[in-house]
Amino acid sequence: MRSYGQYCAIAKALDVVGDRWSLLIVRELWYRGPSRFTDLRGGLPGIATNLLTTRLQDLERGEVLVRVSAPPPAPASTVLYSLTDRGRELRSVLTSLASFGAPLARRYDEGEHFRHHWLHMPVMAYLRDHDPNGPRKCLRVGTAEDGLDVLVCAGDLSVSIADASVTPDAQMTGPPDTLVALINGRHTLAEARDRGLEVTGDSSLLGRIWGASEGPAGAGRRGGSTEPQTAGVSK
Repeated sequence: MRSYGQYCAIAKALDVVGDRWSLLIVRELWYRGPSRFTDLRGGLPGIATNLLTTRLQDLERGEVLVRVSAPPPAPASTVLYSLTDRGRELRSVLTSLASFGAPLARRYDEGEHFRHHWLHMPVMAYLRDHDPNGPRKCLRVGTAEDGLDVLVCAGDLSVSIADASVTPDAQMTGPPDTLVALINGRHTLAEARDRGLEVTGDSSLLGRIWGASEGPAGAGRRGGSTEPQTAGVSK
C-alpha cells in the first residue's frame, strides 16, 4: 500500500482505499455481508487472485475489514472477510460515487461485466411496497446463481443476495440496461418488456412493487414519484 505522503485527510483516506479495486471490495462486502474469498472473486470479474489477496491485506491493515471464522455448519477453518465499523463508514462514499456514476451507466456496452447484485443500491433507492396490506412476497432479479432477492412485506422492502434454497414468487431477467432503466423509472413495465424483460411466476408482484397495474401485457406506469427516497442513485 503506497502513500501519497501528504498531511491531508483526503490523501490519507486514499492511502487506505484509493488503490484500484479497493472500494469495489468494500462494495461487495456491503452488499454480501461477511464473505469468502471465492465469493469476493466472483463479484469482482477481472481481478487477479494475487491482487485480490494483496488488496484484502491492505484493507485489513487499514482497519477497513477483518477476517473472521465462518459460523457452523461451515468448517471452522473457513475464513470470512467482514467490514469493520470504520469500513461501514465508507457506505456514504459509495453512495456518492453511485450518484456521480449513474449518468455514465445509462448505456450498457457489449462485453462489460455485469452482476445482478450490483443493482442492490438502485433497488433500495427507487422501489417500494405499494401494497402494505399484501402478503409477504419475494421477487428475484436475476437467477439463483447471480441475483438479488427483493422481499416485500408490510410496506417494507429489503434486498439480499439470492438464496438458492428460496423459491421466489416471481423472477425477472433482462438486459442490464433494461433492468436499470426499469428500476430507476426511465422505462415502464411495458417498455421494459419490449426491450427484453422476461418475467416468470406471479407477475402481479411487479405491479405491487412498481405501483402499476401489471396485466398480461405489462401495461401501466409506476405510481408515485420516481425520485429516490435515499441518496445515491441518479437517473
